[in-house]
Amino acid sequence: MIRTFFICLLMILSSAGIFSQSRLVSNSLQTIVVTTKDWNAVQGKAQLFERRHKKANWQAVGNSFPVVVGKNGLAWSDDARMKAETEPHKVEGDGRAPAGIFALTSAFGSSAKPEFIKLPYTRLTDAVECVDDTNSKQYNLIVDNKNIPADWTSSEKMLAVGAQYDLGVFVAHNSTPRVTGKGSCIFLHIWKNDSTGTAGCTAMERSNIEKITARLAARKNPALIQMPEIAYQHFQQLWKLPQIK
Repeated sequence: MIRTFFICLLMILSSAGIFSQSRLVSNSLQTIVVTTKDWNAVQGKAQLFERRHKKANWQAVGNSFPVVVGKNGLAWSDDARMKAETEPHKVEGDGRAPAGIFALTSAFGSSAKPEFIKLPYTRLTDAVECVDDTNSKQYNLIVDNKNIPADWTSSEKMLAVGAQYDLGVFVAHNSTPRVTGKGSCIFLHIWKNDSTGTAGCTAMERSNIEKITARLAARKNPALIQMPEIAYQHFQQLWKLPQIK
């Protein structure tokens, strides 16, 4: 029954979605794979993979480690162009982390840029906000409110979040293009603990986010691959994803 469902799902995938998702993987030399038991699970596991060139096999780097995702689990990002009506789809404020494949474009933190960070880096100040107001032109952007006239009434004041945002990575969900209401301000960051879900991000122990950010490099086009285990199994061959245990 489950196999039949996924075969049908593959047949109705938009060609644009297949291309955009597979292109992110094919162009990447670094991926972080996050899987959960099912769509509603809060806890999951992550594994970093790397390869020397685009035609090489993926190799696991280090051991897998625990993560937490949205407090309500996962939901397909609009970026993946999934048409499965029986599965959740990401919208603003749903408490779900996005499922799909996403570029990891930049890092941020509460201190000056650490020497080990290779990604572009934003130091958080009282003026740095991530806009989640669906009526704003700055929706789903990290902005400095001293430099941009505020047209929003809702945002995440990132420095005020505290220790959980001491170090993080921006996940380019709903970024190209930015679609109003499809979810905003998605990050990898430090967790509160190993059982408390997030508003939509993927969180982990401080030591693990430090290990990840120390390796990620923009020239390697790092990507996040995130979805429930059963979805990963079925899309692994289609999108040429790394083999997971």
